[in-house]
Amino acid sequence: MPEITPATIEFLINLGLKALAAVAILIAGWLIAAWAQRTVRNHADQNPVLDATLAIVLGKIARVLILAVTVIAVLNQFGVQTASLVALLGTAGLAIGLALQGALSNVAVGILLLVLRPFRVGDYVEFASIGGTVDEIGLFVTRMHAPDNVGLIVPNSHIWGSAIRNYAQNETRRIDLTFSISYGDDMDEAVRLVRELIEADDRFLKEPEPLVAVAELADSSVNIYARPWVRRENFFAAKLDLTRKVKELFSSSGITIPFPQREVHNVQMQSKVA
Repeated sequence: MPEITPATIEFLINLGLKALAAVAILIAGWLIAAWAQRTVRNHADQNPVLDATLAIVLGKIARVLILAVTVIAVLNQFGVQTASLVALLGTAGLAIGLALQGALSNVAVGILLLVLRPFRVGDYVEFASIGGTVDEIGLFVTRMHAPDNVGLIVPNSHIWGSAIRNYAQNETRRIDLTFSISYGDDMDEAVRLVRELIEADDRFLKEPEPLVAVAELADSSVNIYARPWVRRENFFAAKLDLTRKVKELFSSSGITIPFPQREVHNVQMQSKVA
């Protein structure tokens, strides 16, 4: 049986103490990481600017960072050179970041969308050549559906690289309509009829004041602009109703909506015979 020397006993004692310290650090780090995740998530949930999805992500990031520090502290107890380990992890992280550049770009943009809130779930938005109602804002993609209910899955980086038109951001919207009448019709009467239709409909707002005016002398018609304001939820219904009612009222009042037409003059050149 080998003899146990005082040096061996001291080594085992030190090793045991280091193991106990490592276990204590590991348990403390685990508990602190869980506490930090809950705390960060709760504070993020209470912030009206931050989205619920972002709150979850921030909590997980805090937990992972604390666990990473805990693992490094545990390894340091056993004499492992953590400096080289950190450098190795940094190099691996850089390589992974380069390999997943597109995915990480989507994540970064997803976080910006959740923080800056250029649009929210339920808003109708357009960017580039895509338009639809937002169903979900994720870290990688944004899920939407088009007006014909076709599903759209858009990478977040594609959204951030273009101008965003949010049709639901403001409470009011302006309807832009153009009504054409013949040159022989009474312009003032046509303007009056359109204005009366707008004033009789409660969906059109008094402020800002609606604009109804002769705006253009076109090739084959006189064009009247109608620019009333409505609340955004009434936009399409009010626009369609006003278009139909103007057509009906013009027809019953003898005001014609002309077809495009041109006058062609045929000039015959007769050459003199010498």
